Amino acid sequence: MKITPSARVLRMLGEIEFDEWQCIAELIDNSFDDFTEIHRSGTPWAGGYRVSVELPDSAQGQLVITDTGRGMTYDRLERAVRAGWSGNDMHDKLGLFGMGFNVSTARLGKRTRVLTTRQGDTEWIGVEIDLDRIGDDFEAEDITEPKADPNEHGTRIVISRLHPTRARWLQKNGSALRNILGQVYSWMFLNRPFELWVGGFQVKPVRHCRWGDDRSVLYNNKERIPAYIEIDQKLENGLACGDCGQWQLTDRDACEDCGSDRLTVRERRVHGWLGIQRYMHKHDYGIDFLRNGRKILRWDKQLFTWRNPDGAVGNEEPEYPVDLAHQGGRIIGEIHLDHVPVTYQKDAFEYGDRSWRSAVEIVRGVAPLLPQRAANLEYEENTSPLALLFKGYRRNDAGLRYLVPGDGRKPIHDDTRRWGHEFHRGNPDYQTDERWWQAVEDHEATKSRGKNAKAAAATPGKPDEAAVMEALGFDGTESGSPSSPATGRDEAKPEAQAQLPKDGGSAPPAQALERRKETRQERVTRYTENSTTYPALSRSFGHPRVGFVEVETRRLTVGGLTDENLHATPVLLDQRGGNALVAFLDLDHPIFQRFGADPADLLLAEIAVLLRVQTSSEWSHSELIAAIRAESLPASALDAEMISTEAKELLGEVRRRMASELDRAGEPGKAFQFLSPDELTHTEHTMIANGKVTRTTDLGASGEFLLYVPALFLVRLVESLPSLFMDNRVFRGVYEGVASASARRLSLARTVGYLSDVATQATYAGASLPDQLLRTRLSIRLLADDLAEEK
Repeated sequence: MKITPSARVLRMLGEIEFDEWQCIAELIDNSFDDFTEIHRSGTPWAGGYRVSVELPDSAQGQLVITDTGRGMTYDRLERAVRAGWSGNDMHDKLGLFGMGFNVSTARLGKRTRVLTTRQGDTEWIGVEIDLDRIGDDFEAEDITEPKADPNEHGTRIVISRLHPTRARWLQKNGSALRNILGQVYSWMFLNRPFELWVGGFQVKPVRHCRWGDDRSVLYNNKERIPAYIEIDQKLENGLACGDCGQWQLTDRDACEDCGSDRLTVRERRVHGWLGIQRYMHKHDYGIDFLRNGRKILRWDKQLFTWRNPDGAVGNEEPEYPVDLAHQGGRIIGEIHLDHVPVTYQKDAFEYGDRSWRSAVEIVRGVAPLLPQRAANLEYEENTSPLALLFKGYRRNDAGLRYLVPGDGRKPIHDDTRRWGHEFHRGNPDYQTDERWWQAVEDHEATKSRGKNAKAAAATPGKPDEAAVMEALGFDGTESGSPSSPATGRDEAKPEAQAQLPKDGGSAPPAQALERRKETRQERVTRYTENSTTYPALSRSFGHPRVGFVEVETRRLTVGGLTDENLHATPVLLDQRGGNALVAFLDLDHPIFQRFGADPADLLLAEIAVLLRVQTSSEWSHSELIAAIRAESLPASALDAEMISTEAKELLGEVRRRMASELDRAGEPGKAFQFLSPDELTHTEHTMIANGKVTRTTDLGASGEFLLYVPALFLVRLVESLPSLFMDNRVFRGVYEGVASASARRLSLARTVGYLSDVATQATYAGASLPDQLLRTRLSIRLLADDLAEEK
């Protein structure tokens, strides 16, 4: 069989950079192309649509790829293995058999045998391409093999004398290979009856863990923004070349690139979806772009960066994520671009092609995603699907506003990522978004418990100072009073009156005595019915030395908890089968409301007792509690570097908002006057280091200089010009909305206190005492909550 070009050129093709998975995917593409034609024809297909990949079992082993396709004739096989040839249409197919075949096989090994047969043929026919034996006559050895069953059909590729590094990778990374291919071909596995088996295991589609179609958030209390947006926009049909794939002007008879007359009118369509992932991730977020059902780009993030067409070359401004970017992002999507050309490696689209640029405009628009930046540059509002999701979900504050699960105080990103892992493992308890949704609702319920409505600050007939005090949580009552919001107790609930014994005695309340006949199982059933899942503490708890228990933690919504002796208790464990536990929490118990205890600490204490008894551990209770916390709740550790990173990123958001507010109010010059000589020098040095070269006299022309000033200058600026930044301009805190000077000072002091803590940590990022880190972590959370809703 004649092959072109020479073996020397084929060996050179093997030096082209293709990862091992890309080489295998090239060969799978050709099988799936054949399957697609059969499937579209509607013809019943015996044997199913199956590709099997046998991995080498040693460095001297071989790689075998077999499909159940239609097989090939001798003439088509000869063309298929010839480098540079392709019988595939450039717009309908995944593979370009000739070049892709030669590059991938030459990169994997030195000898490739291709055998193929059609239904009814009497034998397998094929060719052996041995790169060490083929000379300049371009002839490869024809081969045949007997056929056990005339009804057999398909193609088998056997690659041997594998390159050692590639052989070792394939031998050791079967699971990783299946995961990559499960991502690349996920759409096909979900929408077509195709099967792929690698190393004896079926490759499963790697699905996106997104919020359900019916989830949404309310933006600015008036605009409902869904967490899932479908995109389907048809463009004007185009004229495309069937040989080189280039799009043409509609009045041409021949391709302007290759001269071919195989020009056909084709559909151009951008379709798919954008959505919000149920968890945040540092890497696994972004948009997948597909061509003919195969993912070309995975987790692509380039649409999150805005390129100013009027700026200098290389002018790029990242826009997402910008709020606490170290946590990652959660905007995801799948966009089909069957009409857009790709590179020969199939790892990128031709970004210079106008069809790619048109698709980008449909998905993300032309204006910046950041509304204030767009306004400053005199762009109209960006209403693209990506801009809509960005507007609704750009921040990561826990609760319903941004659809982020929390524990009543902060987001629980580590937990939601863990749940996402369970989703991808196929755990049926995590396939719907109910667990995430429950955590959002629980966060809102916990956060609101025991608080007065902040709107009370504006209640008519109340003195300004008293109203602000009430809005800040100081209501003037004793914290231990039954009606105090600090306890959150409802005096109408009998069980809610159970208090810690003041004299150390154990006498139960009268209401509990009346229910003494209630069995434990009845009581537990009642607790289950009157509680909801508390996701932040529902997980595996334990340590390798004492074992683990699987705990479902539930928060009571009605009444209080009592132990076996009917004494009020904040935590109650109920053992189930095996190592399963249900833990009930009474967050209205005085230990939480009056003393501010952490629910995790009390739960760990109960679990430690149980595990210590079960394993007869020699560890003390405190030692065991410390070990379990370190093992099971690592995210609760006070990491100075992480807290400093959070402080800097939140401060970056504050800087941007304050700068925008100065520009809106036309007061950048006024703010600039507050800079001291040392602060001005620092600002100039920082701007130059960031490539922002400008004259000192121009600094006050816009609010941009606030992006580079010392962090603590922001604190002094808010104190000096509170009317520019308070009252829902940058911060929610009231200022001009009240007449009392003392109320203004109180409201301003709270905001400035949070900002000062955050700025201090961002400026002095060295080692800090635990109490200081705790304070900063709280201030970061409280300052983020105090940021006004963006207009």
